[in-house]
Amino acid sequence: MDSILEAFLGLILGAILMYWLYGIFRKKKRKELTKHQSTVLLEKIKSVCKLITVEGDFAEIYQYENTKSHFMSLFTSKKKALIVINAKAQIGYNLSKILMRADNTKRKIILSNFPEPQVLSIEPELEFYDIKNDLFNAFKPDDLTALNKEAKKHILEKIPQSRLMETAKKEALEAILLIEKIVETIGWKLDYSALELESEQKPAIEKE
Repeated sequence: MDSILEAFLGLILGAILMYWLYGIFRKKKRKELTKHQSTVLLEKIKSVCKLITVEGDFAEIYQYENTKSHFMSLFTSKKKALIVINAKAQIGYNLSKILMRADNTKRKIILSNFPEPQVLSIEPELEFYDIKNDLFNAFKPDDLTALNKEAKKHILEKIPQSRLMETAKKEALEAILLIEKIVETIGWKLDYSALELESEQKPAIEKE
């Protein structure tokens, strides 16, 4: 009788031990899966990298003039042209600069900082009018490269006056909502309560 009781108790203790080991293994596996999910999720958000929120079209008339001196400044030669600059400027956010961390236990991505908008690209198209060359100072193929740089610089100086940056800041919430949708694809939630958003910009989204 005692041997049967001992065998029965052994089976119970063995079952308890097996259940305890299975619980530890399952918990560890779930923890590793959660960490893997958070890593993949953060990488997925960073892979979006740059987000364009505002585009501005510019049309500017630019007067180009270049004067060179020759033979110990005995005489000068001049080349000039009237240039129409049609440019597209793209303003947005570099999402790789966002500060984020993952809360694995609550399955949340916490957004603690959002970058300022910046000029992502300027694409100028130049049209030349009233081109005047001099015998000793004429336009060359290299001048086009230099003028493209000058055109970009000229448009860059015009952007602060255009209020594109202010508009891009107002569109920041759209970028945050995009990140939120990415987070929700694997059942996580985005916490951006640390960010300061104007009241009229806060979304009418129910938060738990």
